[in-house]
Amino acid sequence: MNNQIKHKIMVLSGKGGVGKSTVSVNLATALAEEGFKVGLIDIDIHGPNVANMLGIGDKKLEATPKQTILPIKVYPNLSAVSIANLVERSQPVIWRGPLKQKMIEQFVNDVEWGELDYLLVDSPPGTGDEPLSALQVIGDMDGAIIVTTPQGVSTMDAMRSAVFIQKLNSKVLGIVENMSYFVCPNCGQRIYLFGEGGGEALAKELGTQLITRIPQNPELMRLSEDGKPAALYMRGTEMEAVFKEMAGYVINQLKNKKESNQEDA
Repeated sequence: MNNQIKHKIMVLSGKGGVGKSTVSVNLATALAEEGFKVGLIDIDIHGPNVANMLGIGDKKLEATPKQTILPIKVYPNLSAVSIANLVERSQPVIWRGPLKQKMIEQFVNDVEWGELDYLLVDSPPGTGDEPLSALQVIGDMDGAIIVTTPQGVSTMDAMRSAVFIQKLNSKVLGIVENMSYFVCPNCGQRIYLFGEGGGEALAKELGTQLITRIPQNPELMRLSEDGKPAALYMRGTEMEAVFKEMAGYVINQLKNKKESNQEDA
């Protein structure tokens, strides 16, 4: 693994459709907006969404003369790689485990990331080949952010992902509860469509923190489909504040970890 990368974080969920890629894309963008150099790897081989959500779905990865891979520059401080930048949009990737592991190894070891403050790994849902391969290849992961929605079936699956991370000797950095509530446009009241308190209860059970709650917002969904991260395109809104809060939490957690390690040394 490139020793010019200071921090490596996996974003993981137990279920599909809970907004894991939304978290990955906007956390990466928010960290980049804070002036950090950020890389984002999409290791969801069968359902990659990061490229489209960053507006780079029509760009292709290029090789260098040394047969390494150039990441795609999204913004001045943010670069990304995804299998979506290698295959046509409508084409399925019909691969078994060994081919997926080889692809992940290339994204981790053969990409010319340069110096990075943060490398984020957007993983497919569950505890299968892709997150397992990434954890094994990267080796010194700082930890994982677990994304869930409030309802019990989601938090139950998120718990499995958290235990998976712990069994592989990594750390759960915190929980993000997505689709937490919807703000009525007429009365301003919060409506909890999927229940309330699931993310907080999960964090308490795991002995970690609930990083933030992300509300449901039609504009967030529209911007994601247009390749425009809400952290950048929803200035002055609650949504921008949520993603800034998430970035601030990550910065402080890993800063505290670094200081703790220095004291132990």
